[in-house]
Amino acid sequence: MATFRFTKRAVEALPHPSKGQILHRDQLLRGLGVRVGASSKVFYVEGQVNGRTRRVTIGRADVLSVDEARKRALVSLSSMASGIDPNAEKRKAAQDNISTSLAFTRFFETRTTLAESSRDRYSRTIKLYLRKWKSLPLTSITRQMVLKRHQQIAKDHGEVTANTVMRHFRSVYNVTAAGYDEFPPNPVQILTQARAWFPESRRRSAVSAGDLPAWWTAVRDEPEYSRDFLLIALFTGMRRNEIASLRWEQINLLEKALHIPKTKNGDPLDLPLSDFLVELLQARRETRRNSIWVFPSNGRTGHIVETKKFT
Repeated sequence: MATFRFTKRAVEALPHPSKGQILHRDQLLRGLGVRVGASSKVFYVEGQVNGRTRRVTIGRADVLSVDEARKRALVSLSSMASGIDPNAEKRKAAQDNISTSLAFTRFFETRTTLAESSRDRYSRTIKLYLRKWKSLPLTSITRQMVLKRHQQIAKDHGEVTANTVMRHFRSVYNVTAAGYDEFPPNPVQILTQARAWFPESRRRSAVSAGDLPAWWTAVRDEPEYSRDFLLIALFTGMRRNEIASLRWEQINLLEKALHIPKTKNGDPLDLPLSDFLVELLQARRETRRNSIWVFPSNGRTGHIVETKKFT
């Protein structure tokens, strides 16, 4: 590590190594250095914070003058002498600049296997139920804010919706916090600690063997759209969203087979088709040759999404 008095000419004359980095120190200001890489030269300052060495990047040597680098180095050295870690301050500033909206965007970027239906529900959460939080820093959301918003959503949209929204927010917060060492605890913990989650009863929608004949008769009298949907669900056991987003390219009527490349849990699904289902699907195909969807609609997705009217 060479030590010399930094000048514009001297720094510019430093050769670039073919690989790795070479550190040089300023003779005039102790702690100031320049890091020379294969294609870059960067000023840095090194000092002690509570007995620990910290190295802080100041800026590129082709942008900052030596005098400006020394001024910035003095500011950093002064902060370190006072026990302030400039790197920690930078990390805190970076995490404080993450808005709730940005956190959701990054969540989608990292959760590439998230099912389209789940992505839509998370998007609905931030756009509709948490829209007043969108521009707020994620770290500014407090436990009391969570408690209050949870109660308000329950009042306006129902208790199940309130629980779902806060579960979504909790997941996004956790994913964001994983990238930072000093992120505040997840504020949604208050709902568990205060026992504020609303009770939810599981839907008991299974059809017993004794009720199946009556169910069959009722379904056969439904309009073909809901009838076919329910019959496919009965004979395949597929999830509602998987049936709603079913494409014709995933169905081979000649081989009597169905293939979904990725289901909700990330695995592919391969199912044989009974003669009954083949006939049902052939009939649907004949009347929907202009659509890629088995159950098309005029909505944004191109296929049906909401099936509560007949499920």
